[in-house]
Amino acid sequence: MKRWLMSILACPIDKHHPLELYVFEEREEIVEGMIVCPKCLRWFPIRNEIPEMLPDELRNKREEIDFLIKWRDKIPEKILLEGKPFNLG
Repeated sequence: MKRWLMSILACPIDKHHPLELYVFEEREEIVEGMIVCPKCLRWFPIRNEIPEMLPDELRNKREEIDFLIKWRDKIPEKILLEGKPFNLG
């Protein structure tokens, strides 16, 4: 994902802008990371350079929990414990 996308992205749930970006792995583009809505605490993974900003009902809980576990050292504690739609709390 290119960093400039953050200037146009809004939360698909509550339309909040701007969103927060956490980068876990970056080359020419962001390879792995997380986009967070500070208003509703929803988080969206960036995997293989693609931001996955799906509605809650289309997200795979097991994959999302695995993502949180994989990157737990780089994810803010508030998201780990209270993030939506899934968290480790």
